[in-house]
Amino acid sequence: MPPLPYAPRFYDPRRIAYASELAQGTHRFQEPPREDCPWCGSRRLRTRLRAPDLLQHKPGAFALHQCRDCGHAFQNPRLTPAGLAFYHRDFDETDPEGFADPALAARRGPRRHRTDAHLMRGVGEPEAWLDVGTGHGHFPRAAQEVFPYTSFDGLDPTPRVERARAAGRVEEAHVGHLADPHVAERLRDRYDVVSIFHHLAHVPDPRAELRGALTALRPGGHLLIELPDPRCLFALLLGKWWLPHGQPRHLHLLPLRNLRAELESQGCTVLVTDRRTPHTPGDLSAAVALALTHLLPAADAPWHDTPPTTLQRALRAVLSTVTSPLVDAATVLDLLLSPLLRRTPGLSNAYRVIARAA
Repeated sequence: MPPLPYAPRFYDPRRIAYASELAQGTHRFQEPPREDCPWCGSRRLRTRLRAPDLLQHKPGAFALHQCRDCGHAFQNPRLTPAGLAFYHRDFDETDPEGFADPALAARRGPRRHRTDAHLMRGVGEPEAWLDVGTGHGHFPRAAQEVFPYTSFDGLDPTPRVERARAAGRVEEAHVGHLADPHVAERLRDRYDVVSIFHHLAHVPDPRAELRGALTALRPGGHLLIELPDPRCLFALLLGKWWLPHGQPRHLHLLPLRNLRAELESQGCTVLVTDRRTPHTPGDLSAAVALALTHLLPAADAPWHDTPPTTLQRALRAVLSTVTSPLVDAATVLDLLLSPLLRRTPGLSNAYRVIARAA
């Protein structure tokens, strides 16, 4: 093992483990950069943004490139599987929704989940439903109130889904990705509905994940997909402070037209495209919170070489209290602007697609 560049002040086992891991550098967590778009193959790329890890403040710098031809945005260079594991680590324990700071958690409570489930009322009562990227299974639990006779299963790349099964939120738990042929084949033709909420932004190959979802659907089954909209106004104005840019954990940001074209090329019939109802108020408040936490003295974390001093802790507490009204004011502004943003093309921060498989 190479020598540590520093000695942890306290013999915290997690801090020592991180110090040993980081002594090898973070460059090994990234693949070689690519010169073409992973969606259309064009070599006409531009740098959309560069950003550090603004949520957990782990070391490293990341870039999103965007294709000038199809508009697809992607992390370049992309994280390796080891890098994804490193930067996703600790989210399970810090916050059930997967965010390090509860103030930044997307406002997706049971009411929003039930509203999402109601979208499928028009296609009848599904017998079996798979929620992909289900996490702790909060959506299936809420959707069960709308469809009490539907069997809800969950798939997630982390063991969270197994805890969701133990808690009774899903009937079957599957760990992995639908892009894995073994997983997709095991689930072939089992489901009437497959829902994918914001999960495609996290996967290395969104196309393969979509093919796996179609494999899991029965003939005539329905896909329900929701994603952040990289073409919305706040994504362009806020840059790295726009929460759904999500570096380093978001690998792909798909424009609606790309997703729609891909589904149609796979033989699907697109029934609904919606930019209005998926909008989630929070762009401004999340940006303010991200900027403030970036400027404040760092909180304690095992991936920092030493814990903060007593003075640094006190200063962070005081400054957090003083600046919290700024986040509250931005939250109020988000809510006031929400009706306008929902109704104006190009301003909603998310979109939704419902498609029927062949």
